[in-house]
Amino acid sequence: MKNIVVLGSTGSIGTQTLDVAARAPEKFRIVALAVRSSVEKLTEQVRKFRPRVAVVYDETAYRSLLPRWQEKETRLVCGMEGLLEAVSLEEADIVVTAMVGMIGLRPTIRAIEAGKDIALANKETLVCAGRLIMDLAREKGVRILPVDSEHGAIFQCLAGIEPGSLHKIILTASGGPFRGMSGEALTKVKKEQALKHPNWNMGAKITIDSASMVNKGLEMIEARWLFDCPPDRIQVLVHPQSIVHSMIELTDGSVLAQLAVADMRLPIQVALEYPQRGERVVEPLDLTKVGTMTFEKPDEEVFVALPLAREAMRRGGLFPVALNAANECAVSAFLADRIGFTEIYRWIERGMEWADTHGFSKEAYTLEDVFALEQGIRQEFAG
Repeated sequence: MKNIVVLGSTGSIGTQTLDVAARAPEKFRIVALAVRSSVEKLTEQVRKFRPRVAVVYDETAYRSLLPRWQEKETRLVCGMEGLLEAVSLEEADIVVTAMVGMIGLRPTIRAIEAGKDIALANKETLVCAGRLIMDLAREKGVRILPVDSEHGAIFQCLAGIEPGSLHKIILTASGGPFRGMSGEALTKVKKEQALKHPNWNMGAKITIDSASMVNKGLEMIEARWLFDCPPDRIQVLVHPQSIVHSMIELTDGSVLAQLAVADMRLPIQVALEYPQRGERVVEPLDLTKVGTMTFEKPDEEVFVALPLAREAMRRGGLFPVALNAANECAVSAFLADRIGFTEIYRWIERGMEWADTHGFSKEAYTLEDVFALEQGIRQEFAG
């Protein structure tokens, strides 16, 4: 029996995590659930899973729910302190970090300090504090288990591979809804188009990141830390069918790939069950129905998120923080119809320039530096 804390339980990853857990009640017990503000969905989940603790991060939403709270077996708590309490529960074995944004960073660090394994679905954790997180995990003997499909695929491909045998990581990308589009056409797309991903069911922010390929740039930065791989040995291939979820190339030239249907429940289950394998939670892959699989280089002159991510990795230090924070601001502005789609890239460039000119170009950094830069960039774009 593994006791699980789910941060972001009402989002796409969170709800699928609970689905996986519900299919194997003899293996998994939910001990804490946390949401940003979706209190009605949280209440439904609490009634089903009976966790010890439920967290509402947003204070206004928490105060609206508190007078109506009737789930006496579950303690309702609020804010960052509530998140930190949830991940520190003595009986918790693994924390699924599925909250979007910088909110997930401090709870992840607290969970590692408490000796909990991390099922990682929050990109900001490694993008913004990769060195700090991985050093702390090694110090505490904690496993960082990737939940997203690409890193989960690499994680599976590396099983049993001797250290030093990895030559290259090959991240696959669907190409999103705008694959093959010219730069001029990309300037005219609307948010309704960008929110229609051809293969995956995700939240709005991640779907926009996928359409811009910023998501793949963030995954490159994550892979650099998760698998201790030099940035120049991380490649992206566009694979529209989303059957090969990622690959590794070994020093002898062999290439290993992980294939499955496009369903996030599988990488979630792999992380929760590790080191065992569970019973099937997705339909089997029938390659005769797939028929043909294709691969192509991404158009980096149109989708400039990839060279921007490489530049952030090359410069190191806090530049990935700047990229991430500026992108979050840009996506919010795009979803609010304040900027055009390709302006997302311009905002990222501007954010990295801001970091450079405001003294954030140092290689060594602390968690306080991460939050200071993130806050500074948010204020810059708010103005």
